[in-house]
Amino acid sequence: MYRPNTPWTWTFLIVAFIQAAIVLGFEGFVFATFQTSLEEGAGREPQSRTIPTYLTLFIFGFVYQLVLVYDALRLKNTIQVIGLCIYNVGLLIYASVQMDQIRQAIVTLKTKTLVKPEANIWVTCQPYLIAVPCVIALGTVLLSGVAWKLYDEFAWTIYKHISADLKMKKRYLTFQIYIALLKFDFFFFLGFTVQFVVIVLEARDIEFALTIAVIPVTIAILVLAAFWTRKENKAGMIIIIFFYFAALAYFLFKLVRMYQPAREGAYKPARRSLTTFAVITVILIVLTIVNAIACTLNFDRGLKPHITEKKVGNEEEKDLHTEMPSMAHGPVPSRMTID
Repeated sequence: MYRPNTPWTWTFLIVAFIQAAIVLGFEGFVFATFQTSLEEGAGREPQSRTIPTYLTLFIFGFVYQLVLVYDALRLKNTIQVIGLCIYNVGLLIYASVQMDQIRQAIVTLKTKTLVKPEANIWVTCQPYLIAVPCVIALGTVLLSGVAWKLYDEFAWTIYKHISADLKMKKRYLTFQIYIALLKFDFFFFLGFTVQFVVIVLEARDIEFALTIAVIPVTIAILVLAAFWTRKENKAGMIIIIFFYFAALAYFLFKLVRMYQPAREGAYKPARRSLTTFAVITVILIVLTIVNAIACTLNFDRGLKPHITEKKVGNEEEKDLHTEMPSMAHGPVPSRMTID
C-alpha cells in the first residue's frame, strides 16, 4: 500500500484533509441549525431540501477529492495534481453560490411560516457560510503552491520512464490529461444529477426514474472509456465519443430548459447551483471529447507499452502501482528524438 514518502507529498495530502475537515464541520453545523429550526411539514417544500443536498454534495466532493489526492500521489500524476487545484476552484465557486441560494431558501420558508418564530437561522449560519469559501480559497492557494513543488518532484520520475522522446512524452501527456478528465467528469455529472433529482424532481415523475437509471450507465461509460483507451480499441472509442456528444446535448438542453418561463418555478430553488454544475460539466465534456479524439489518433504509435500498469522495481516504491510504462513489451528507446 502506498504511503507518501516526501515532505511535499505529505503536505499536499495533509492540506487537503484539513480543508475537508474544516469545511465539513462548518457545513454540518449549518445543517443541524437549519433542520432544528424548521416547523413540521416543511420537508415537503423543495427549499427545505437545499441545505441537506449541499451538505451531501460537499461530503461526497471532499471525500472524492481525498481519494483523488491519494490516487494522484500514488501514480505521481502531475496532471491530476494540477487538476485537483482546479477542482478546488470549482468547489470554491459552488460554496460561493450556495450562500445566496440558502439565504433565498430561508426567506421563502419564513414567508410560508415554516420556520420556528424564535429561530434566527440566517444570522446564526451566515458567518459559517462566509467562512466556507474563505477556507476553500486558502486551501486552493496552499494546494497550488505545493503542486508547483510536486511538479518538479514528479518530473524526474516521468523522464526516467518516458525518456527524452518528445513525441512520446506528448502522447503520454495527452493520455494523462484524458484519464484525469474522466475522474473529474464523474463528480460534476453526479453532482448535477443529485441536485436535480433531490430538489427539482418528484419521485412520481417519469423523468425521476430515467435520471436515476442514467447514473449507472454513466459510470459504465466512464470505466469503458478508460479501459478502451488503455487497450487502444478504436471501435470502442468511437462509441464512447458518440456518448460524449449525447451527454453534451443533454446538459445544453438542461441549461436552456432551466431558464424557460414555463419551467422556471421547478428549477428556481437550485437554479444557480445547477447552472454552475451544468456549465462546468459542459466545459469538461468538451475538453474530454477533444482529448478522446487526440488519444484515438495516438493509437498504434508506440504508446501502449507506456500505459500498462506495473510495479516500480526500486526498494522505496516496490508496492507502488503507477501509470508509468511497463517494460514487459521490451525496453523503451532512450535516445533523444528531434521534433
